[in-house]
Amino acid sequence: MDDLSSLFAPAQRTLPAMLQVQAERHGDRLLVALGDTRWSYRDALRVAATFGEKLRAAGITAGDRVALICSNRAEFVQTLLGCAWIGAVTVPVNVAARGVQLRHVLANSGARLLVSEPEGLAAVSQLEGDPLPLERVWLVGDASAATSDQVQPFPSVDGSAGEPAEVRPGDTLAILYTSGTTGLSKGVCCPHAQYFWWGVHSARLLGLGENEVLHTTLPLFHTNALNAFFQALLTGSTLVVEKRFSASAFWDALVQHRATVTYVLGAMVPILLARPAGTNDRAHGVRIALAPGVPEQFQAEFVQRFGLHLLEGYGSTETNFVI
Repeated sequence: MDDLSSLFAPAQRTLPAMLQVQAERHGDRLLVALGDTRWSYRDALRVAATFGEKLRAAGITAGDRVALICSNRAEFVQTLLGCAWIGAVTVPVNVAARGVQLRHVLANSGARLLVSEPEGLAAVSQLEGDPLPLERVWLVGDASAATSDQVQPFPSVDGSAGEPAEVRPGDTLAILYTSGTTGLSKGVCCPHAQYFWWGVHSARLLGLGENEVLHTTLPLFHTNALNAFFQALLTGSTLVVEKRFSASAFWDALVQHRATVTYVLGAMVPILLARPAGTNDRAHGVRIALAPGVPEQFQAEFVQRFGLHLLEGYGSTETNFVI
């Protein structure tokens, strides 16, 4: 793969510009698959432009924060793209967040709009204390709870396309909250260009070429899976996103989607090794997995049994994958 940084001028290192450049370059090539939703590069550009206009119509402007409590489904990516298109800031929230931690993220981020599945909305409705800055909720999935002006169904992807905002590479694309193991989570403000460079560096370290099939079962609200989207976008590849990690279905899915790259966390490796041997253990075409935190005693056994390279990685919410 050519040096990715040379393909994008510094001013193009924003998500709207990356979508425009890659839609022109790759057109109908598949960019992302989430369940039954399959978007080409051209589709993703259209989704960003039309959903950005829906956000504008709802009063969201550049710099506004949009909180997102959503599992691995198309609406997550739709919100991210639409916010980026108009210069708004996506705030992905761990879907398991509850109580004090959830209140802190919503209050600290100052989010005006919440995009949430019903379970997330139920958790928010149970929060105690001062009123949150939220002005309205767009409900993903079951719209039966959207019964008021404040709680509305998630808008469709159809509609008129708006022009992108004048987004700069240093403008914030997303605020990712740290795990909060030693106190309240810190909101890490991640600029558009930071995601660009995360994608560039990770693609280089993984040895990604064009037309790869990247496969992740990790949650999109976490930096790992978000980074995988940018790896795909920048290299002209496809990202397949599963709903969640399933040890029993993991290798079958890699074979089904003809994946060439996948992503595992340390805890997933011993779980997969504990499974009975299967016909798809080596029937896949995956050559490498980004695998941070795999205990040393499992690495050789995993590589020997499943026939792919494990790439250890070190990073953080502030830096993503750097070493």
